Amino acid sequence: MPVRTSQISQGRPGKGVGLGLALLSAVAFGGSGVAAKPLIEAGLDPLHVVWLRATGAALVMLPLAVRHRALLRSRPALLAGFGLLAVAGVQACYFAALSRIPVGVALLIEYLAPALVLGWVRFVQRRPVTRAAAFGVVLAAGGLACVVEVWSGLSFDVLGLLLALGAACCQVGYFVLSDQGGDAGDAAPNPLGVIAYGLLIGAAVLTVVARPWSMDWSVLAHSADMNGTSVPAVALLLWIVLVATVLAYVTGVLSVRRLSPQVAGVVACLEAVIATVLAWVLLGERLSAPQVVGGAVVLLGAFIAQSSTPSKGSAEPVASGGAERELSARGRAA
Repeated sequence: MPVRTSQISQGRPGKGVGLGLALLSAVAFGGSGVAAKPLIEAGLDPLHVVWLRATGAALVMLPLAVRHRALLRSRPALLAGFGLLAVAGVQACYFAALSRIPVGVALLIEYLAPALVLGWVRFVQRRPVTRAAAFGVVLAAGGLACVVEVWSGLSFDVLGLLLALGAACCQVGYFVLSDQGGDAGDAAPNPLGVIAYGLLIGAAVLTVVARPWSMDWSVLAHSADMNGTSVPAVALLLWIVLVATVLAYVTGVLSVRRLSPQVAGVVACLEAVIATVLAWVLLGERLSAPQVVGGAVVLLGAFIAQSSTPSKGSAEPVASGGAERELSARGRAA
């Protein structure tokens, strides 16, 4: 998911490029599960896959961390929270869920996060929530019930479902921290620097949790099975690090800078659809008709809930983003 900024970027040139970058980010993020699951099934522990992903991406982003080292003094709490929740928490819970439930189901549950953000807005920030937003939450919950087929007595692994829900809760922290990180206007921390340090901190935490010295490194020297096709394990790892992490984060940030956060967030919701389609094509994971319908309802509910969140500082419920358009218009007039 891309890092949100608080800047109003509507009206800026390059919207077509921004949409292309947002779509590329969604495709890159959506391909992480289909590359990680064969590695897990080949013998790697889910936490070890997460550690390899975070550590590899952190090394790639290390030059940016050095460039923005002032963030360590100015925003230590933001960096620590981002590393613990947005990097370590989300990825560890999501990849652990992959070892127990299908990729599409895990990601669809994770996409309850935009709806869960409303709980933070309403009960922690004590800001009003529109009826449309509440309706989006109800839709998402109903769609989730179809995805997990509650009428079958939760035929999916319960622990896997709880881990996926944990990933959604960590994503709530991701949204909240990203929002706070952009409060300073021109003095806002550089998003790429935040991502770089988030990966470094997440990799450090995961090193303690995953204990990579106990990992079966020989798995990376062999091939992994992808629905009957033998794929080099190293190639899958490179895809996860370079494409599903570094490229995904960078293109996501650049897209947000060319689009409003709402538009970029809507495009990012395609990640769940892309991941489900890729899991069907590459892993042979098929969802039933009720699950497909339920997944569509989850995405629709998450979209409604996210797009109906009140603007920062608003005293009234906001349903259509009118306040942002007004601010944007005033900025262009100035």
